[in-house]
Amino acid sequence: MDRTDRQILQLLQEDGRLSTVELADKVALSPSPCARRLKRLEDSGIISGYRAVLNRNLLQLATTVFVNVRLMHHREDAVRLFEAAIEQLSEVISCHVVSGAFDYLLEVVVRDLADYEKLVRKLQTLAMVQDITSNFAIRTVKSGAPLPLEGSSTLRG
Repeated sequence: MDRTDRQILQLLQEDGRLSTVELADKVALSPSPCARRLKRLEDSGIISGYRAVLNRNLLQLATTVFVNVRLMHHREDAVRLFEAAIEQLSEVISCHVVSGAFDYLLEVVVRDLADYEKLVRKLQTLAMVQDITSNFAIRTVKSGAPLPLEGSSTLRG
């Protein structure tokens, strides 16, 4: 991966709707070589997809909650069942295995407190869940930022 590949990735993180021609112009390539590079980045999995960024407030999904979950035990079957249950909850937009006092950190987006309570009730029905704590986001300062490609040693070419 060279500087041009990193530049392509940076531009697409900023605007995933750029056409190949526009992208080629911005990285000083002709469209065919740019399209080949783009295809290679997609085929290698570095680009894993494209999506629209939606306005949570306009969709009435303005309540963001960070939820810490501790499991009762860490047997493989319990972990697998918990993670499968989380995959089915559309309100959970990200789930991370974390170190420290809790096992998982969930990012949850809901309309309001009533919807959040419904989600908590679903989590409480999972037999392997021991503890749930919630932190409500008051205001988002930064979200959805592009990956820091220039600082990544694995991407230097």
